[in-house]
Amino acid sequence: MTMLHAHPLFSRLESARSILVAGAGGGFDIYAGLPLALSLLHRGKEVQLANLTFSAIEGLPPDAWVAPDLAEITPGTALHQPYFPERTLAQWLARHDYPSTVHALAQVGVQPLRAAYRALIERYDIDAVVLVDGGTDILMRGDEAGLGTPEEDLASVAALAGIEGPERLVVSIGFGVDAYHGVSHGLVLENIAALERAGAYLGAFSVPRTTREGTLFLDAVVHAQHHTSARPSIVNGSIAAAVRGEFGDVQFTSRTMGSELFVNPLMALYFAFELDGLAERCLYLDRIEHTYLMRQVSSAIEAFRDEVRQRPPIRIPH
Repeated sequence: MTMLHAHPLFSRLESARSILVAGAGGGFDIYAGLPLALSLLHRGKEVQLANLTFSAIEGLPPDAWVAPDLAEITPGTALHQPYFPERTLAQWLARHDYPSTVHALAQVGVQPLRAAYRALIERYDIDAVVLVDGGTDILMRGDEAGLGTPEEDLASVAALAGIEGPERLVVSIGFGVDAYHGVSHGLVLENIAALERAGAYLGAFSVPRTTREGTLFLDAVVHAQHHTSARPSIVNGSIAAAVRGEFGDVQFTSRTMGSELFVNPLMALYFAFELDGLAERCLYLDRIEHTYLMRQVSSAIEAFRDEVRQRPPIRIPH
């Protein structure tokens, strides 16, 4: 039994030597895992970074590929597109003298994604994997009134659920940001409560701006916003604003013009879970198991949604 002063997530990772921190949902999700990855690095762990990418990595040269659907992105990787979060992060890491390789996982279905994860785990002898979601839609089991954008998140969960060996955990940060995509955060809380009853919820902890990791995260987000000014991350921009202590309708990009934001301290909390417990509660995971393309994942989820009775949103009464 874990003591109150020792968070269960870090207790689970204590014996791990080599840890993979991976962005589940594409885009800038790996940035949402940066405070955790840096904390593990500062504790002497070997940490590898990966991200399910939204970038056009098909144009990378042959020597960038370490396995099918798995590429190594470094600060010097050829910039063949303006939107390349993995390369931007690699450059920031090098700037701060951290190991600066970020692995890009292709946007594919569960079977090839699992093979890419397995290749990455074997390449670095990974003891533990922490899958990171910027937002909360990874916690949707499938019968909620709104799922957000679950395809990449749950393809990542399904891929890792089929790999035995390393410790597999999930963290979610950015509570509230998925409201824009129709997620009811009352239902998110109901799902977390159910995961607690099932023994799969490992608790929550914040990212204070006064910590070394919090300060570095804020710097990384500013760097990413500067280098991807046409399409900055709304999720990480919101998390960073929460870490800084800002509140309410904090506008930091023209992408949110016309929308009222609600930045608040809950956005700076990591919620941690056992991946197996999360996977067991997903009602359609078996339907995406044999997919090879991401559009097959989308179609399977849509077909499931046509059959299921949806749980109505729950208003948080506070």
